[in-house]
Amino acid sequence: MNTVLSQELREMLETVNYRPAVSMIIPFETRISAYKELALTLKLATGEVHSELKDNYPIEISSLVTKKLEKLIDNLDYTTDKKSIAIFVSPIFEKVVYLDIPVEKKIIIDESFEIRDLVFSQKQIHKYLILLLTGKKARICLGNSKSFVVLVSETSESFYPVINDVPERVANFSDSSERKEIVMDKFLHQVDKTLGNILSNSQLPVFVIGADRIGGHFKKISRHAEAIAGYIHGNFEEASSEQLIEIVWPYISELEKKKQRQLFEQLERAEGKKQLAIGIREVWRAAMNNKGRLLLVEKNFMYPAQRGSNEETIYKLEEPYHKFSFIKDAVDDVIEKVLKNGGDVEFVDEGLLKEYHHIALIQYY
Repeated sequence: MNTVLSQELREMLETVNYRPAVSMIIPFETRISAYKELALTLKLATGEVHSELKDNYPIEISSLVTKKLEKLIDNLDYTTDKKSIAIFVSPIFEKVVYLDIPVEKKIIIDESFEIRDLVFSQKQIHKYLILLLTGKKARICLGNSKSFVVLVSETSESFYPVINDVPERVANFSDSSERKEIVMDKFLHQVDKTLGNILSNSQLPVFVIGADRIGGHFKKISRHAEAIAGYIHGNFEEASSEQLIEIVWPYISELEKKKQRQLFEQLERAEGKKQLAIGIREVWRAAMNNKGRLLLVEKNFMYPAQRGSNEETIYKLEEPYHKFSFIKDAVDDVIEKVLKNGGDVEFVDEGLLKEYHHIALIQYY
């Protein structure tokens, strides 16, 4: 159940913490905002970063990081259709990631990068497979919330020569319908085999779309029933990509509801076995001891904190505080620690974890 880490997220986790680490998360919908407005927003954000760096770090370090940041901004792709950007800069690292999620402006300067938005973006892209079936053709497509691409396209016509090469069997056919049944059977077995090859590399939900008869036949012969999230009946051979996404989306929403129910069932089981840390202070302690198997956190929950006398202890931030023991978001640090140790992270809607103080961690032991 480990998160399949994107390349960008893997780079963040593998980067050595080197202060100051600047994380700048900015809305970037170029279709809505004019270029000049975005440029001004980025200029002002850069000014904020430069001012804080200059006040808290040696001039050599602050100038180096500011110049890296300015260079990244100068080379941004304003033609992208993404909704936001995440810019990460430190004295030894720089990276721009274009995100598919809307965000609020966020600038964090700390000893490590803010990766919550990267993880959340990765979780929000609902990837799935569509198997579009007709009597003579099959297409397997990889889809998400915005588009899909055809991975495989096969036709049943290639199986007719195989049948025709067996004259004694053809002679025994009572009518052409029996011949068609054999061809369809071989064809669907081949489609199922191809689907299995794809699923061996990516465990994604599959939606089978087709007429009742062929969909029912495929359901009987398929060896991948556990991966099939739904059968959608109808003739959608000529449907556009937008129409197919619209057709599948209610099933995706239902899968999300089912997933949330399963997550809460896991919480309850872990609590019964005393393998559940509840609230940020308990969660922090368990994560720092490398016990994190599955972290559940409300999407917008943040927790500025003060370090305690050891690595396992944090306290609620109170004024005045020491800037070198200040943690701008303890939740983000927990997310990073859990992922680094092979655990997973799931986000839930605001308020759903109220009884668990907005965050809970299922432990390995």
